[in-house]
Amino acid sequence: MKFLWDGFRQAIGLIVHGDPTIVHLTVVTLEVAAIATAVALLLGLPSGLALGLGRFRGRTALLALANAGLGLPPVVVGLILALLMFPAAPLGFLHILFTIKAVYIAQAVLSLPIVIALTAAAVQAVPSGLLDQARAFGAGRADLAALALREARVGVLAAAIAAVGSAISEVGAVALVGGNIEGTTQTLASAALFQVNAGHYAYGMAIGVILLGLLLIVAAALTLLQQPGARLWLRSAS
Repeated sequence: MKFLWDGFRQAIGLIVHGDPTIVHLTVVTLEVAAIATAVALLLGLPSGLALGLGRFRGRTALLALANAGLGLPPVVVGLILALLMFPAAPLGFLHILFTIKAVYIAQAVLSLPIVIALTAAAVQAVPSGLLDQARAFGAGRADLAALALREARVGVLAAAIAAVGSAISEVGAVALVGGNIEGTTQTLASAALFQVNAGHYAYGMAIGVILLGLLLIVAAALTLLQQPGARLWLRSAS
């Protein structure tokens, strides 16, 4: 319990005094989360819509693959990406191993199946009668996709929350492809791991407390957007 109390007390001190290391780690963590989630949403939303609305051969297998992706082992993903990024490997010409760009890619790869699977599930829950009615009125594929996305917005926002949470808290893939280099590729989660491995348990706990607080703040903000009142306010503002 002493480690917990010391870590919490140290975390408060780091936040109150604006510790430069913590500020930098927080900025990098938010930057990685924002870019990885944006890429995952850009690629994952159309894929999830196609799987949720489509009726084509192999769709069930693709859905199963997307659902399996929810449990992708981050360490395995990081290892595969790192091997692909070595100088003599297929992606070696990019020269991004142990750089922040490699971290962006790893986090986006981990977040992508989350967005695809949860978006597909949310779209499948949209009443089929509503979509059939839209087709009867001559709605095209783009119109159906927009309708399904609007009706499934709560589930889609849940996918975004899960993707952001994964990008903020993941450490295994970050350490493997980014090298966990202090000041460049290190995030809050990987910094906490580094401090614990170094035997600095209180400081590691302090970083962990800050990480949990950041995750709660981001999740709470996105959750508020899920609520009917927020959606009505956004609609009236636009």
